[in-house]
Amino acid sequence: MANSHRLLLENAQQVVLVCARGERYLAGPALRSLAVLEGASLVVGTDGFIKAIGPADAIQRQFSGDTFEERIDCSGKCVLPGLVDAHTHPVWAGERVHEFAMKLAGATYMDIHQAGGGINFTVEHTRHASEEELFRSFRRRLQCMQRAGSTLVECKSGYGLDLDTELKMLRVIERARRELHLGLSATYCGAHSVPKGKTAIEAADDIISNHLPRLRELRENGELHVDNIDVFCEKGVFDLDTTRRILEGGKKMGLQINFHGDELHPMKAAELGAELGAQAISHLEEVSDEGIAAMAAARCAAILLPTTAYMLRLKQPRARKMLDEGVIVALGSDFNPNAYCFSMPMVMHLACVNMRMSMPEALAAATINAAYALGKSRTHGSLEVGKQGDLVIINASRWEHLIYQFGGHHELIDYVIVKGRVIYKK
Repeated sequence: MANSHRLLLENAQQVVLVCARGERYLAGPALRSLAVLEGASLVVGTDGFIKAIGPADAIQRQFSGDTFEERIDCSGKCVLPGLVDAHTHPVWAGERVHEFAMKLAGATYMDIHQAGGGINFTVEHTRHASEEELFRSFRRRLQCMQRAGSTLVECKSGYGLDLDTELKMLRVIERARRELHLGLSATYCGAHSVPKGKTAIEAADDIISNHLPRLRELRENGELHVDNIDVFCEKGVFDLDTTRRILEGGKKMGLQINFHGDELHPMKAAELGAELGAQAISHLEEVSDEGIAAMAAARCAAILLPTTAYMLRLKQPRARKMLDEGVIVALGSDFNPNAYCFSMPMVMHLACVNMRMSMPEALAAATINAAYALGKSRTHGSLEVGKQGDLVIINASRWEHLIYQFGGHHELIDYVIVKGRVIYKK
């Protein structure tokens, strides 16, 4: 009797598996070359998970009498895992294009922040925006990310700083999680900045006594799905001590620790994250050697953000040193009003050129390692039997074109597929 399946991708020039042995992440020498099949086909079942991958003729024989809801001829094309964007701030109102001009004229991030711009400007506008307005702009941004090949995106709150607005942002992320096809990982980031009129200690007290208990309630009754907790650990924002208190509070209620650290000043955030069992730390432009060693030992992922260092003209994070020491390196776009980039292919290109990563290292960082940083690498981040059928098909004979062609993803990407269903077709 013929079985029916959701999707057959036939005769791909290359299928980039990334992992072939169920690895949860790739680090050290494992990154030298990725698992790639030539002349292969792939089947996604009706449950949205990958059923089979292998040589085209073997797959054809195995599934000869079966039916498929969709068949795509991939001759001359490459199939890659859907890209994973491990760090974004995509829910906000209040454009900051005027600040880009200030930065180009020499103003630093902290100059703008102290003049009432930066996060504070966006907070003001986000507090006044309706939930519907925020959802509409968020959905448009996610559609742009999806067209650039992202199939799983981490999304932070953090432009409310008061409980009502933070919850409004998390409800917007929750609605998108339920209504849209893209995979989302939700992060509570109420400690993104110290709100006007409060000290860092008062803000931390408010988060620990009011925000987190309410969040726990909403998670337990199924109204909100929140995965991670984030704090901006930085000089003049939250110091090591307040950061520790907030992260420990989140960890107690079952949130994964995934926070901003060592970006503008060395804060020993990496050492703190390793000690607390953080899943991931982002930025790390100013991380210490001890912090790098601690993260490697704790298997705490480093989410590097090439767009931020590029646009703010910061020193680049030491990706090479991290990779050489065995740190699990992931990538994110850091999409936000300060770094307006939707495209993980551009992020990978910048990582290769400015951070001296190789193309296999960059692709692993934007797939399996980014999924690991979100605690989702059991189901996402590589093309292996039993994993979710999230894929990108590019019109090129070698997968490296996705990184090599700077800004060329609009022309290259033919299909983006989530759970075996086409969510974007050029």
